[in-house]
Amino acid sequence: MYKRFYTDATDSDSKYPNTKTNRTSPSLLSTHSSMSSSIVSEYEAANEQYAAAFNKGDLALPPSRHVAVIACMDARLDPAQVLGIELGSAHVIRNAGGRAADALRSVIISQQLLGTREIVIVHHTDCGMLTFSDLDLKTKVRKDLGEDVDHIAFLPFGDLEQSVRDDIAFLKKSPLVLDVPITGYIYDVKSGKINKVDA
Repeated sequence: MYKRFYTDATDSDSKYPNTKTNRTSPSLLSTHSSMSSSIVSEYEAANEQYAAAFNKGDLALPPSRHVAVIACMDARLDPAQVLGIELGSAHVIRNAGGRAADALRSVIISQQLLGTREIVIVHHTDCGMLTFSDLDLKTKVRKDLGEDVDHIAFLPFGDLEQSVRDDIAFLKKSPLVLDVPITGYIYDVKSGKINKVDA
């Protein structure tokens, strides 16, 4: 049912040794460290340029448009660019899949302490959450890390549009979320367009 995005997590192993102390070879660690250092240096240099031209230091803490956007963490999706969100105007809450249940803590804080009164949900095409099952990932983590993660719901889905509807329904039914307008979209990573999902 699921297209494999990860390496097969269900290979038949009768035991799952705890490999936490031997996850990565020294050579790979060295390569990763070098790459990470290079990336961090780029980010620091970019921030120097950003800070030199920065003139938004007087923005208020609450978002000016009183909206919270829940979106996937996918690197191809930039909610600010996609939706034209200006700095200081909205809370952008991101997680794997843009799932509402995972964002609940942030939504409560956003509404109760910072006054947001509208929610926008953005999922997207070609999402990695379509490529595995909850059992797949739990088995993989157990095999690779020797840790039991049965207490974590990874919240994958098999139907993209339904995932948006499910998240809207979750928020509307939650006693911890205010009765506010909630709109859901699917972002097309190929065209850059958003399509509204009828709840």
